[in-house]
Amino acid sequence: MSVAAIVLAAGLGTRMKSSLPKVLHPLAGRPLLAHLLDTLSCLSPQEVAVVIGPEQEAVAKLAAPHRTVLQTERLGTAHAALQAKPVIGDFPGDVLILFGDTPLVTSDTMQRLVARRREADDPAVVVLGFRPDDPAGYGRLVLGTEGLLRIVEVKDATEAERTIPWCNSGVMAVDGRILMALLERVDNQNAKGEYYLTDLVGLARAQGRICAMVEGEAEELLGINSRSELAEAEDILQRRLRDQAMANGATLIGAETIFFSWDTKLGRDVVVGPSVVFGPSVVVEDEVEIRAFCHLEDCHVAKGAVVGPFARLRPGAQIGEEAHIGNFVEIKKSVVEAGAKVNHLTYIGDARVGAKANIGAGTITCNYDGFGKYLTDIGKGAFIGSNSALVAPVKIGDGAIVGAGSVVTRDVPKDALSLARGEQRDIEGWAARFRESKSKNKKG
Repeated sequence: MSVAAIVLAAGLGTRMKSSLPKVLHPLAGRPLLAHLLDTLSCLSPQEVAVVIGPEQEAVAKLAAPHRTVLQTERLGTAHAALQAKPVIGDFPGDVLILFGDTPLVTSDTMQRLVARRREADDPAVVVLGFRPDDPAGYGRLVLGTEGLLRIVEVKDATEAERTIPWCNSGVMAVDGRILMALLERVDNQNAKGEYYLTDLVGLARAQGRICAMVEGEAEELLGINSRSELAEAEDILQRRLRDQAMANGATLIGAETIFFSWDTKLGRDVVVGPSVVFGPSVVVEDEVEIRAFCHLEDCHVAKGAVVGPFARLRPGAQIGEEAHIGNFVEIKKSVVEAGAKVNHLTYIGDARVGAKANIGAGTITCNYDGFGKYLTDIGKGAFIGSNSALVAPVKIGDGAIVGAGSVVTRDVPKDALSLARGEQRDIEGWAARFRESKSKNKKG
C-alpha cells in the first residue's frame, strides 16, 4: 500500500505579528514547512498536496516540487483538506493529514500512524493523540472498548469531557478510498461555525468503521502560533540537535549555550566550546576544536584544525587540516591551507593562504575597492608581519616575508623580503622639548 499526504499550510499566523507567512518562519535556520516536508520524505509519499492561502506564492515555491492547492476562504480544517481533492482524489492507500505549523513530528511517529492504519482491524481513521501538561484549549479524544469513539472540540466539550487526558493533535492517517467522501459530508454545525477535520471520526463510525488512536510525545506535537511558541520549538529542536551531535561522537562544553543549524555536520572527537553558533551549511571534520564564542556559517573545517576563541568563519571559508584560526579573526570566501596559522586580530577575505604560512596579528587583505572583489594569494610557508595590509590583487610568493606594518601593493617574489613602509626617523630630544613647551603654555 502506498502513502499520500495533505499538508495544511494556509494559516495566516496573525499572532506572529509578521508579514511572513507562518510556515516560513525559521527553526534552526530552516522554515517550519521545510522541516515537516523533509521528515515526511522518509515515507516516500506517492502524492503530497500542500494547502496554501491567497498571496502565498513564497509558500508554494518552498513546497516545490510538491503540488499546492489554494484555499481561498479559511472555513476550517476539513474545508482546507477538501481542497486537496484534485491532487489526492480517492487515493488507494493511506493519507496522512499534517500541519505545516507542527514541524517537530518525527518520522517514527508518522510511520507508527501508517502502521496502525494497516493493521488487521482496518481502522478508517487513526488520530495522533497526546497528553500535555496543560490540556486547556485542546480537543479531547473520547475512547471506549471499540477504540476511538469521537473527537470533541474544547468549545463543544462538556465538563466531564474536559477532564479526559487524551488530547487531539490534529494529525491523522485516513483510508484514502473514503477520505474525500467523508470530507464532503462534514458540516459546520458547531460553536465556531467551522468545518472540523475532527468530524471524520464520527462520520466513519456511522458507516460501521472503527477508528483508533496512536500516542505521540507532547513536545513533538507543539503547534506554533506565536513567537513564544516558536522559541519553545527552537529549544526543543536545539536539544535534539545537541543530543544527536554528542551521540555521534562530539564533545559539547556548555551544551545548552551552543546553537546548531538544522544541517550542521560534526565529525568524531570534535570539541565545541561554550557559546558557539553554527549557521547553515557548516561541515566540521574529525578532531577539530572550536573554541568559545565562535560563529560559523557556510564553511568547511578540515581534520585537526583549531578555531577560536572569538573567531568568525563566513560563507566560503575553507580551513585546512591542522590549520589554526585564532581570536578575533574573520575569514570570508578564502582557503586556509593545511598547517597555516592566522592567530590574532586579522581579516582574510577573497584569499588563499598557503600551507604552513603564518599571518601576523592585525593583517588585512584589502579585497574590495568599492566596486569589485579581488584575490590575495599568499604562498606556502610565507610569513606576513603584524599590522600589514595586502592590497589585492596581489601575490605573495612561497616562503616570502613581509615586514611588519607594510602596505603591499605589488607581487612579492618567492623567498623575498618585502618592506613597504616609511623609513623610521628619530629626532633626539624632541619629545622632551614638546612636553616643556606644552607645560609653559598651560601655565601662561
